[in-house]
Amino acid sequence: MDDRFDSLTELVKGHRVIIQTHDFPDPDAIATACGLHELLKWRGIDSQICYYGRIEKTNTKMAAGILDIPIYNADELTDVTADDYVITVDGQKDNSNFTDLKGTEVACIDHHPYVTTYRYNFLKHRIVGACASLITEWIMENEMPVSTELATLLLYGIKMDTRNFSAGVTHCDIKAFDFLIEKADMSQIHRLENSSLDLSDLRAYGAAIENIAIYDSVGFANIPFECPDGLIAAVSEFILSLASVRVSIVYANRSGGLKFSVRSESSRINAGRLLHNALKDIGNGGGHATMAGGIVYPEFLRQFNDRHQRETIIRNRLMQAYRVMMEDE
Repeated sequence: MDDRFDSLTELVKGHRVIIQTHDFPDPDAIATACGLHELLKWRGIDSQICYYGRIEKTNTKMAAGILDIPIYNADELTDVTADDYVITVDGQKDNSNFTDLKGTEVACIDHHPYVTTYRYNFLKHRIVGACASLITEWIMENEMPVSTELATLLLYGIKMDTRNFSAGVTHCDIKAFDFLIEKADMSQIHRLENSSLDLSDLRAYGAAIENIAIYDSVGFANIPFECPDGLIAAVSEFILSLASVRVSIVYANRSGGLKFSVRSESSRINAGRLLHNALKDIGNGGGHATMAGGIVYPEFLRQFNDRHQRETIIRNRLMQAYRVMMEDE
């Protein structure tokens, strides 16, 4: 499929365009959506950005405010119809983290493994470290002028999704970095990086530390209360920093289910496949080799009166999937 920006503009020209990020967007999703918004605006095409859920973490809220672009909660867009064209970014239709928007999904820009069976009219998809790198590639190819603010947002999104260029980095990400570094405000990026924790987040870290369990080189931790997706992921990164842990699995209550975040620094364990295989039939999971997310559905959890019993079953499934992957290698 032709993935040139010109082909996307031809597709959406003359239609109302809505750019939808995955639910509870992170900095990479925000940067991708804003970068695409600016590209379309440069070609004379108006668009709106929306998401379901909330923008939860302090640094993500700060990143969303770098550019003077309205970013709507999808519930605010009450006039969306099936005639409106939706571009999904940093995720795919029918994924567990993409609530359906009333509109027609015509295009997708994503860097995760392609799992949807939905047939888009336009697709820009490649496994790279950050989705914002794909937008930056378009900016470079089309020689669009880039403001300091946009360069800062794109670079920050790329840094966050590649763990500061330490995970999943490809040549595309490096080229984007090289292009953006001279244009971005690095002092602003440092402020964003130093604003990742709220005081209330320490409660989640404390709870995870209290109940961490390590089997082989897999570190499990439960946050026993409702917790934002971004914070679950941050705690998973923290657990992975332990010298004895090569794979971290952190989970917490989320909308009646259990939300999982997995990080892997083992070349033998693909985090996305691990979660996908372990949660099959009881939930949904997937992602990259080094980072993944998933959820266990409330319907499965309601079968058990005892929380420890259900969590033991889930941990056993995860460890079984882990051992199978280790044996396959």
